[in-house]
Amino acid sequence: MAKFKFKVLKKDGYARKGLIETKRGNIKTPAFMPIATQGAVKFTPIELIEQIGYELTLSNTYHLLLRPGLERLSKVDGVSEFMGWNKPVLTDSGGFQIMSLSKLRKISEEGVKFQSHIDGTSHFLTPENVIDHQNIIKSDIQMVLDECIQYPESYENVKKSMELSLRWAERSRIHYTKNKSKIYGAQFGIIQGGVFEDLREISVSEIVNLDFEGYAIGGLAVGEGHEKMIEVVNYTAPQLPEDKVRYLMGVGKPNDIIEAVYRGVDIFDCVIPTREGRHGIAYIGSSSINIKNSKFESDLTPLDEGSDYFVSKKYSKSYLNHLLKIKDPLGPMLISLHNLNYYFNLMTDLGMSIEEGRLDTFREDFYKDN
Repeated sequence: MAKFKFKVLKKDGYARKGLIETKRGNIKTPAFMPIATQGAVKFTPIELIEQIGYELTLSNTYHLLLRPGLERLSKVDGVSEFMGWNKPVLTDSGGFQIMSLSKLRKISEEGVKFQSHIDGTSHFLTPENVIDHQNIIKSDIQMVLDECIQYPESYENVKKSMELSLRWAERSRIHYTKNKSKIYGAQFGIIQGGVFEDLREISVSEIVNLDFEGYAIGGLAVGEGHEKMIEVVNYTAPQLPEDKVRYLMGVGKPNDIIEAVYRGVDIFDCVIPTREGRHGIAYIGSSSINIKNSKFESDLTPLDEGSDYFVSKKYSKSYLNHLLKIKDPLGPMLISLHNLNYYFNLMTDLGMSIEEGRLDTFREDFYKDN
C-alpha cells in the first residue's frame, strides 16, 4: 500500500490544522479539492490549478469507468498522470450517482447496476470491484461504495439505506484488507444517516469499528440547507477519531466550509467554484456577484481590487461581462480560476487562523462583511 499518514499539527477549539502524507505528495489541511470528475477541471487548465497552490483534486470512479475507460488509464500511472497533474487524487466511488442518476440504476444487495447515460450500456458496481477500479485509476484516497440518499426522505428509508451502506462498507474493507499489498491508496469510510442523529451515531460506531484510514460525512449538500447541514456536522464530526482525516463530501459555499472547519472537518470538495464561475458568479469578500448583470457593462474596475491573483486584478468586470455576453470560453475560464483562487485563499486563511489561535476572530470578521 502507498504511504498514507495524517497528523494534526495545531488545534483551535475543535478546528484542526494538519498534514496528509501520500506517495504523490503532501496535502496541508484544511484543504479544498477542485473537481476533475472525468479527469478535467472544466474550463481550467491543470497547470493553472497547480499554480494557485492546490495539492489534491477529486475525480469520479463511475464517470472514469465510462470515459476514458479503465483500459486507457491502465496504460499510464492512473488518472493523475493522464491529466498531467502528478499530484494526489481522491476518487468518489459512484455513490452520489446512485442518487443523481436514479432513473438509470437498480440497487440490490450485491451492488448497483447502471445504464450508461452516454450509450445505454450496462455497468455493475459492487463494493469489491469499485476498489479494483480505483486501483487502476490509482487514486491516493479511495472512497467506499455507498448509497447517497435524497432529501427529504422518510426515517425508515434513510435507515434502510444507511444499513445497506454499512454492509457494503464491511465488504469493502474486507476486500481492501485482503488485497492490501496490491492496493495503491488509502481507503475512507463514509458516514450516512441523513438528518437523523440516532442513525448518524449508529453509522459512526459501525464505520469507525472497521478502522479506515479516514472518514467522510456523506449524504449532505443534497437540499437540506445550511442550518441543517451544520447541525448534522456538529454532532457527527466530534464522534470521529481524532487522528484520522475528516472529509465533508460535496460541500460547499464559503460559509459552509468555515462552519465545518470550526467543528473539526479537514477536507472538502464542491463544484461551486467552477460551476458558478461558468455561469458568471464570482466570489469576492464574504459574498458573490453575477458578472452577467447589466450594471457591470461599464464597470472598468478589476474583478477584485483587493486580490493579488493575476486574473482578479488584470481583467475588468466590464470585459468579463463582455466575454460572457459573446459566449467566449475565456470568460467562464477566467471567473472559474478567480473562484478557485478565492477558495484556496480561504483555506489558507483558515489554516493560518487555526495556527495563530484566532479562528473565532476570523469567523466574526468574515460575517461582519456579509
